[in-house]
Amino acid sequence: MRIAVPREIKPEEFRVGVTPDSAREYLQQGHAVAVEAGAGIGSGFSDAEYEAAGCRIEHDKARLFAEAEMIIKVKEPLPEEFGLFREGQILYTYLHLAADRRLTEALLSAGVIGVAYETVQEADGSLPLLTPMSQIAGRLAVQEGAKYLEKPFGGRGVLLGGVPGVRKGKVTILGGGIAGTNACKMALGIGADVTILDISARRLSELDDLFGARVQTLYSNPHNIERTVRDADLVIGAVLIPGAAAPKLVRRAHLKTMTPGAVIVDISVDQGGCVETTRPTTHANPVFVEEGVVHYCVANMPGAVSATSTLALTSVTNRYGLKIAGLGIEKALADNAAIRAGLNCHTGRLTNRPVAEAHGLPYFAWE
Repeated sequence: MRIAVPREIKPEEFRVGVTPDSAREYLQQGHAVAVEAGAGIGSGFSDAEYEAAGCRIEHDKARLFAEAEMIIKVKEPLPEEFGLFREGQILYTYLHLAADRRLTEALLSAGVIGVAYETVQEADGSLPLLTPMSQIAGRLAVQEGAKYLEKPFGGRGVLLGGVPGVRKGKVTILGGGIAGTNACKMALGIGADVTILDISARRLSELDDLFGARVQTLYSNPHNIERTVRDADLVIGAVLIPGAAAPKLVRRAHLKTMTPGAVIVDISVDQGGCVETTRPTTHANPVFVEEGVVHYCVANMPGAVSATSTLALTSVTNRYGLKIAGLGIEKALADNAAIRAGLNCHTGRLTNRPVAEAHGLPYFAWE
């Protein structure tokens, strides 16, 4: 199969979909890999390293797309790339279609076969291609939240870990999944007072076993959300419904009860955000203020630590990408339930139910 690795054009996105080492795996199985010039620079990989691995370096993005049977990216295509796709072309990347009607319509119109990293799901319910980025985003959420709590960055001037004789900063984490758990680890590590909320009694029990008395676990319901958000110095939104838009758990009215200079980090921004006032931001301009509360809503948080993120991501995406390239998309879908769960669109049809429901469009089960 002819595989293309474009340079990411999302602002401040420094990751790359294939490293020189992961490209070698495709090449060893007889596939051809073309890499857009400069695609790996942001993650520390030179064009020369790709060439040494056996890849072809392509300077013309239009030609790169035109010749490719399968395109491997990190982030969703932007409007500048919509016209480069063709019918039957495989797109393997994060898509987050439930939060992006324009992209959904563009991929349907082009007839793209879209396999979304975030909905590839194993039989045990795990999301193996989302997990490493969720781990990174959860850890970064505390790091960034702590920074924007500093007074020069618009925050309250609170040190999350406190000091002897002064109370610790309060962190509220909405969602006890991979991102929320990793945020909890980081917040505890710097000495914060942490409360984590989830709708699952089983997950709350697991978190209690994991963290013990160091963390307050609460059921995620309107009363507990209102109370803990009101008292928090830092709120981290880490809610995930695979493929679907995130529910709005924090409303503007909640912000009015928070202390001015408190910070919200909404990791769920890729899926529309779990905070009513969320809107996507970039690393170049990461925050805005609503109702006196600082919002950090960068839609590609792991891109800030691109060297770590790219290695973590490609270590898991290659496994499924090699199956798609080796078997062909139709046989890979037939043989592998996880890849089948990752299929979001197929030659003009939406094949992911939550995405179809989010946009009120017809859903077609892949057969």
